[in-house]
Amino acid sequence: MANLLNVRGVSRRFQSSHGETLALQATDLDVAENDFITILGPSGCGKSTLLRIVAGLDRQSTGEVLLDGARIEGPGADRGMVFQSYTLFPWLTVQDNVCFGLRERGLPRARQLEIAAGFIHKVGLKGFERHFPKQLSGGMQQRTALARALANQPRMLLMDEPFGALDHQTRELMQELLLGIWEAERTTVLFVTHDIDEAVFMGSRVVVMSARPGRIKLDRSVPLPHPRHYSVKTTVAFAELKAELTEAVRVEVLAAQAQAA
Repeated sequence: MANLLNVRGVSRRFQSSHGETLALQATDLDVAENDFITILGPSGCGKSTLLRIVAGLDRQSTGEVLLDGARIEGPGADRGMVFQSYTLFPWLTVQDNVCFGLRERGLPRARQLEIAAGFIHKVGLKGFERHFPKQLSGGMQQRTALARALANQPRMLLMDEPFGALDHQTRELMQELLLGIWEAERTTVLFVTHDIDEAVFMGSRVVVMSARPGRIKLDRSVPLPHPRHYSVKTTVAFAELKAELTEAVRVEVLAAQAQAA
């Protein structure tokens, strides 16, 4: 399978009044077409920094990021971003939020509505097209944000703890929803999370990052079949991989706490 994304020697240093901080060590990562990679690690390890660099929202200090062989120099419609906060336009309806990127690309209104209707249906919001974000629950707002990102048909979907603000039950439903959409659409996904269960359940590969300055310390394939049902969480394969990842993350969390002491 061909690589869609190549991260080569990417590091990130931040300047402050206290001096220079190395947030991300020189990092290499290859992401294959149609892959779903989840990224774990302690707080402050550079997970979100790496994702923002891939999104073009931040610039690396060294190295390069290639998408389809072309160097990423800034944000682009070829990458859709979904944040933990819902980042919807409060003055736009669900329909017009989903149409936003399509409108910016200059698609005719009829085509915008056709594409939006398809993704609104996929995320289970049919009948809520004319609702405004303030009229929706948190889970429904995040479904709208997901539909908006997918409607642009990006080459890659970048997700920064997208379900972190949701209650446990809604979070699990959103995991199943996104996984079902991915199994149908096969959009390449890079997904940052703190939740080990979520990382194993969602991912085809799980990457664990070290305490700051972050680096990739572990990269594991997930040996679980598709279509993937939540009952897979009761299997031996799930439990074994979760145990390995839990220990790997625990070591890095303790290292981060020792740094802060």
